[in-house]
Amino acid sequence: MSDEPGLTAAPGARPERRRIRYELLECALHGHRLAGTDAAAVRPADALLVREDAGGLRWHRCLRCDAWLPLPPPARPARDTLPDRESIELPLRGRPLRDRYVLRLIALDRMLHCVVLAVLAVAVFAFAHERERLRGPFYRFADALQNGVGGPTGAHGRGLLGEAERAFAAHGRTLWVIGAVITAYAVLEGVEAVGLWRARRWAEYLTFVATSVLLVPEIYELTGHVSALKVLTLVINLAVVAYLLVAKRLFGLRGGGRAEAAVRAHDSGWEALERVHPGPGGGSAPAPGRTVAP
Repeated sequence: MSDEPGLTAAPGARPERRRIRYELLECALHGHRLAGTDAAAVRPADALLVREDAGGLRWHRCLRCDAWLPLPPPARPARDTLPDRESIELPLRGRPLRDRYVLRLIALDRMLHCVVLAVLAVAVFAFAHERERLRGPFYRFADALQNGVGGPTGAHGRGLLGEAERAFAAHGRTLWVIGAVITAYAVLEGVEAVGLWRARRWAEYLTFVATSVLLVPEIYELTGHVSALKVLTLVINLAVVAYLLVAKRLFGLRGGGRAEAAVRAHDSGWEALERVHPGPGGGSAPAPGRTVAP
């Protein structure tokens, strides 16, 4: 029952305590998912999704967040009754919905890597193509800068100018190989991003393997020079590897793909809807003007 006198809670509502309701966030971003809004009649068997009160007002249940929303019957119904369960596509909810948010966060990180690497690859190829034309102006600029400050500026040693000098001294074929490697890495990151955004299982394996391999040079880099960016990158990649391995049950861990499918069916299937709100006989329609979410 509602805390307010004279108002009835949504039919069969049994509140669930969760730290973050991803269902509410998803509905806030994309709207509620309702079924049967275009049906001419509501049958007793439809009580799991739609119920009608004595005043003729229909209460539609959101298939994602379980909120009950009051709507008038359609003026021009497109169908006689609600579609069968086989024709209704249930949205993600529970842990599968949470996992999709996490995977898309990882996908955004990978897409950022892809863009940065793609820009870097273009810069390397452009430099390799125009290196001979740029060689003269670069050395004139370096000499003028060194003479102007009266000491070394980084050329013939460390610093940005030193790195540029080594780039000019490198073999042309080496630069093209470096550009090709960076391009391949950018493509790999892009494929990971697209696959993770679409929650593909193969993308989870690909991301796990690629990230695990790159942990070796990242740890080796820390033995020479430690920086906040290197440490942050290592921590993020370690978290990604741990999440994919444990939470997504890769390589058969914690039951593997079968357990993952069972969790999906448990949290996002019809059983989940029946578990939160009973079907026929699970309660009366809520009072008019009252929208209740668990």
